[in-house]
Amino acid sequence: MTIIVHHLNNSRSQRILWLLEELGEPYDVRRYERDRKTMRAPASLRAVHPLGRSPVVEVDGHRLIETGAIMDYLVARADNRFGPPADAQGAIRYRQFLHYAEGSMMPPLLALLVVGKLGLLGRPARPTVQRMLDDHLDWLETELASRPYFAGDAFTAADMMMSFPLEASRSRGGLDQSRPSLIRWLDEMHARPAYQAALAAGGPYAYA
Repeated sequence: MTIIVHHLNNSRSQRILWLLEELGEPYDVRRYERDRKTMRAPASLRAVHPLGRSPVVEVDGHRLIETGAIMDYLVARADNRFGPPADAQGAIRYRQFLHYAEGSMMPPLLALLVVGKLGLLGRPARPTVQRMLDDHLDWLETELASRPYFAGDAFTAADMMMSFPLEASRSRGGLDQSRPSLIRWLDEMHARPAYQAALAAGGPYAYA
């Protein structure tokens, strides 16, 4: 059975397309476009899942949500290709970053988005939120200054999970060449053939 990915433009679901390309798994993309005014997903996604959010993946008779959980399932399904390294410390880092991407990194990015939309009302809060994000970026810079990938010496699904918050940080969170290790890593991720194939499959993506 072909895997179905319900994919929203400029969203977390781009990472699922990337993983499937890396795995060489056949899949079918069902595309959804954000409302240009509200930037919200269309109501048609609620017919797929009541939350109306992406990604939603249909695989092996299951309908899965949550990017990290989907990645975990697909990696296990592929005999742990791009899964945790064999060494204990690498395995710990893998699991840490698989969850850190959404659990710790995305909240200040979402807060920045909200305060930005508030205009003058949100301006007083922006420096505080930016400092919160800068703490994350500074720490991540030190992490990638000491090794090529987030889990260790090998590319894993943890790198794919970390791509979206770091892409968003470069787009609207102040990530630039002052943090060269993060920029180097992002450029390497974007140069991967599977990443480029996922872009072609998913359509326009603002953060590449």
